[in-house]
Amino acid sequence: MSATQEIPELAREAFDLSKQYLRQETLEPAKNLGRVAGYGVAAALVFGLATLFLGVAGMRIVVGLLPDTTIWQGTGYMISGVVMLALAAFVGWRASTSRDDTSSGSG
Repeated sequence: MSATQEIPELAREAFDLSKQYLRQETLEPAKNLGRVAGYGVAAALVFGLATLFLGVAGMRIVVGLLPDTTIWQGTGYMISGVVMLALAAFVGWRASTSRDDTSSGSG
């Protein structure tokens, strides 16, 4: 059995061990999760900008192919907008159906 003088030292050691364990099991994984989430947000921003630039480039191509009048330019903007909305709807639909397929499982 421990001596009375050793009890504060054992309590301090138990506190230090539990503090080290909590840091190892909670703080370090949370830091890693934050880093991975940051990469995901950065990738989403890059993909969003790329989509915006491709949409503008496609719109300029469509407007360039049509006759050079105000009505046809407006039609080119509308065509491009409809195509971009259709692509966004398609991507959203595919993302939701792939999530539903994986959640149901194959068992």
